[in-house]
Amino acid sequence: MFISLILVFLQPCLLVYNYYYKLSNIINTMALKCGIIGLPNVGKSTLFNCLSSAKAQSANFPFCTIEPNLGVITVPDNRLNALAELINPNKIVPTTVDIVDIAGLVKGASKGEGLGNKFLGNIRECDAILHVLRCFEDENIVHVEGGINPIRDKEIIDTELQIKDLETIETRFAKTEKQAKSGGDREAKILLEVMKRYRDVLVQGKNAREVQFETKDEQKAARELFLLTTKPVLYVCNVDEKSAKEGNEHTKSVETIAKKEGAGILIVAAKIESEIAELETFEEKEMFLSELGLHESGVDRLIKEAYKLLDLKTFLTAGVQEVRAWTFHNGWKAPQCAGVIHTDFEKGFIRAEVIKYEDYIALKSEAACKEAGKMSVEGKEYVVQDGDIMHFRFNV
Repeated sequence: MFISLILVFLQPCLLVYNYYYKLSNIINTMALKCGIIGLPNVGKSTLFNCLSSAKAQSANFPFCTIEPNLGVITVPDNRLNALAELINPNKIVPTTVDIVDIAGLVKGASKGEGLGNKFLGNIRECDAILHVLRCFEDENIVHVEGGINPIRDKEIIDTELQIKDLETIETRFAKTEKQAKSGGDREAKILLEVMKRYRDVLVQGKNAREVQFETKDEQKAARELFLLTTKPVLYVCNVDEKSAKEGNEHTKSVETIAKKEGAGILIVAAKIESEIAELETFEEKEMFLSELGLHESGVDRLIKEAYKLLDLKTFLTAGVQEVRAWTFHNGWKAPQCAGVIHTDFEKGFIRAEVIKYEDYIALKSEAACKEAGKMSVEGKEYVVQDGDIMHFRFNV
């Protein structure tokens, strides 16, 4: 009888446990994907090869890349190394973003030119777009449009994506309009208004991302259309070595367009990055960058910008088993972030114990942070901040 009472008392306690002992068996389920697009021969595959250990074929002719190459890249985060020095964990696990090298689009892709429709389908599966623009002169590398003009190149691809988006809307428009008028379907009415606003913008040769919706219902309907030009974009200007630091006249024209669109822009010399990728040690890479007057490789900057493009942040877990970075969307609350580790953590969320990264580094241990009152106990409404070191308690 006494033993039974003890077991009844301990059972709920046994269900509440520290996830540190479970991390080695849990996979981060948040698959985030950026697609690298551009005209043929602008440097997409070269850049992809620098970003990923997966090597894409690279050659001086269009459609060299036919199947999309997928690479998983780690997001640079020096905080992991700093924590590891204090904790000496069994392993360090950075967060990652998937990068897809999508074969070069050409004029007429929306009508099936080149390998058009297949490429457009690959873009649809991505969360964000890294649009590579050729901003370097090289008579030995063929340009499919006959000369260097990054704005023209951008507009060619924009037009193809816009045409495909219009096609998507027109395919659904008549049916949705009928449902909205005859059936009194509320969702159909919302979707119809969303499609009308998108169509008005697209027929003007603008991207659908210029349309902003205020209500959650409109935003939901907009997402379910899966339009290509709603995806956030980062323009990657591929330059020669002498333009790697300051850019050139081509990159300046892209900067003007990007500013107008509210898009990001990054200057990268893909050829240099490929040379850096071949260097074996960190010291060699640092020396190479220093000689070029650069503080950070273009690849590292690109990875960080891709992460920001998706409006992502990182929270950390720190224990003897592992020190790990986890990806979450900016603005997420504690239960949602717990769910990134495992769905059970979100379902049975009780509380989160939070230590700020700066406090952990200053005080050098979890125990010292507790003693100094630097560990806070947060509930379901806590909005997780970048760099928070989290310890979730849950019950299922």
